[in-house]
Amino acid sequence: MHLGSRIGLGTAPLGSTEDGPLWWGPQDRPTAVATVRADLDAGITWVDTAPFYGWGRAEEIVGEAVRGRRDEVTILTKCGTVRRPDGSWADDGSPAAIRADLEASLTRLGTDRVDVLQLHDPDPVVAVEESVGAMADLVAEGKVRHVGLSNHDVDLLERGAAIAPIAAVQHQWSILHHPPEADAARRWCEEQDARFLGWSPLASGFLVDGFDPGATAAGDLRRRLPWATGDGVRRLAEVRAEAAAAGRSVRDHALAWASATAYPIVGARTPAEARALAVPPA
Repeated sequence: MHLGSRIGLGTAPLGSTEDGPLWWGPQDRPTAVATVRADLDAGITWVDTAPFYGWGRAEEIVGEAVRGRRDEVTILTKCGTVRRPDGSWADDGSPAAIRADLEASLTRLGTDRVDVLQLHDPDPVVAVEESVGAMADLVAEGKVRHVGLSNHDVDLLERGAAIAPIAAVQHQWSILHHPPEADAARRWCEEQDARFLGWSPLASGFLVDGFDPGATAAGDLRRRLPWATGDGVRRLAEVRAEAAAAGRSVRDHALAWASATAYPIVGARTPAEARALAVPPA
C-alpha cells in the first residue's frame, strides 16, 4: 500500500466537542476545514480519521475539505467503536456494526470508498477473524481498498492476516511512549510489508516547544495524560534535554525519531500547523 508522504494528518483534535468522547478545547469548524485543505496543498497525501472523533464531526470536516479533491488524498478511517445511548462507548467488531460504521462514514466523507478501513480497537467478545472477514467483504464490494487494525497485538495481527491481508497497523508511538507490544507490531509490519502508523507521535502536544497543559481549556483530555504529572514529567524533561543536546527543537527531535521508525499521524488544528507537517524535521 502506498501512502505517499511519510507524515499523515491526524484529525482527532479537529473533531473536538465538549460533549463528545475527546475534548481538546474549542475547535472552529471553518478553521478545521481550512486546516485539512492546507495539509493537502502542502503535499501531505493521507488523512487518518474515525467516527469516534466527535462522533462523526471529524469525518464531516474531512469530507467537506476534500470535496472536489478526493483523488488527491488517501483516506483512512476506522470502525468498531459504537456510541451507547448514555453517551459512553463500547467496542463492537461484529459484521453488522462494521458495515453500519462504514456506510455512515462514506456519507459523512462524501465518497464512495475509503482507502483503509481499520478496526479501532480489539473487541473482547467478537473474534478478530470475524471482524477482518467483514472488512474483507467490504473490500470485495469496492467500498474499501485495504484492511487495517488499530491497537492490536501481534497475535491478533497474525489471526487477522490469516483471513485477509492487513495493509496498515497503528499503535501509540512516540519517543516518550513506545511499549514492547507496539514495537513487536512494528517489526511484524516490516516482515509483512504493511505500513506501521504511529499515533500521537508528539504526545498530544507535550513534545511541542512551549506547550503548557495548564493553559488548555477546562476538562481538556491532555491535563490527564501521563506526561502532566509524576514520572511522565521527568521523562519529558529527559527528552527535552536530548533535543537540546542535538541542537533541535523538541518537536523536530520527536518527529525525526517517529519518522525513522513509523509513518507518524500528526494532529494539526490550524492551516499553519498543517503546512508545518510538510517540512522535514531539521
